[in-house]
Amino acid sequence: MHSVWKTSILFTIVTTVLLGLGYPLFVTGVAAMIFPHKAAGSLIKLKDGTVVGSELIAQSFTSDKYFHPRPSAAGNGYDATASGGSNLAQSSKTLVTRIQGDIDKLAAQNPGKPVPIDLVTTSASGLDPDITPDAAFYQASRVAKARNLSEDSVHKLIDQHITSRQLGVLGEPRVNVLDLNLALDGLAE
Repeated sequence: MHSVWKTSILFTIVTTVLLGLGYPLFVTGVAAMIFPHKAAGSLIKLKDGTVVGSELIAQSFTSDKYFHPRPSAAGNGYDATASGGSNLAQSSKTLVTRIQGDIDKLAAQNPGKPVPIDLVTTSASGLDPDITPDAAFYQASRVAKARNLSEDSVHKLIDQHITSRQLGVLGEPRVNVLDLNLALDGLAE
C-alpha cells in the first residue's frame, strides 16, 4: 500500500511540473519567438514608444473627433478585468431601452441613414476592438465635421484601414477603431 501512495504522489508531482509548468513555458517561449508582437499582447505604440493600447481590446472614445467603438457591457465599459456580455435577453426591457436610446442618439447625428447594428449591440466579450466598415463610414461625417476635414479624406482613411476576411473567407471585413483614431491624429501632425 505504501508504494501505491508513493507512486501516486510522485506521478502527481512529475506531471504537475511537466504539464503545469514545463509545457506552458515551452509554448510561451515558442510563441514569443515565432509571433513576438502577438505574444506580447499586440500592443500599439506611438513613435516615442508609449503604449496606447492593444489591437485586441477596445477603448472608450466619446469625443466627436474620434470614431466610436461598439458599446461595451464589460464592467463599467471596456474593462478587460470584467470581460463579458450583459446576458440580457432580447425580451429584456432594459436592453431594448438602451438600444433604442443609442439608435435615437445616432439617428439624430445622421438623419435618414440606417444605424449599423454593431454601433448599438455589444460583443460577447464587451471588448471587441473592431467595427464594420459600414459603422465607420456611418460616423465619417461627424468626425470630418469635428476635425474640419473633408468627408472624402475621412472616407479614404477608412478605406485604408479596412482589414479583409482572413484567408479571404473567414470572418467579415472590419476596421480597428484604435488604429483608425491614431491615423486620424496622425493627419493633424
